Amino acid sequence: MNQLIKTIKKLKQSPISKTVNKRLKEFEDLGKKGNDDWFCELCFCILTANSKARTALSIQEEFGANGFLSKPQDSLYNCIKRNKHRFHNKKTKYIIEARKHKNIKEIIKKEKEPREWLVKNIKGLGWKESSHFLRNVGYFDYAILDRHIINLLDEQGYIKQKPKNLSKNIYLAIEKQFIDIACKLGTTSAELDLYMWYKKTGKVLK
Repeated sequence: MNQLIKTIKKLKQSPISKTVNKRLKEFEDLGKKGNDDWFCELCFCILTANSKARTALSIQEEFGANGFLSKPQDSLYNCIKRNKHRFHNKKTKYIIEARKHKNIKEIIKKEKEPREWLVKNIKGLGWKESSHFLRNVGYFDYAILDRHIINLLDEQGYIKQKPKNLSKNIYLAIEKQFIDIACKLGTTSAELDLYMWYKKTGKVLK
């Protein structure tokens, strides 16, 4: 049996499984909420791209859904900069532009290919962060291929060479490998991601 699969099986039987299950429940609960909460999470994922999740979390906690939806641009800019986000100019612009899609839950629920829609219509979201957003609102079948996951897949021999850039075709090819591992474990991509992220970082974040 592959070493990664052995490791994940052990983690699923360890105390960390309670934390993982709690996080998955939080994602399911968020998926049942309305447009405002979904938009707040969308902004979190815009902020997470090319940055630390902790930084994005701090901004989300300080600003909240109401702030992301309605506060003036300079207020948003100051909040992002105050939290020492490297790309405060770009992220402010992306969030302001995303306000065109305040009814994000309604939009996503109507889309046959929600991830494709996000990549094409939300500035600041690529394949990884679009997958991240969807996972956080209860879509559990996408892979979030961040550097920790890519590194672990590389270390375990699932990819021949770490890609310098994740084009659509490369992303989907690696995602196929990821989903295959999840299937062998009898779990979802969302759950596998949390265990793999824990394996690399010792944390279970959203």
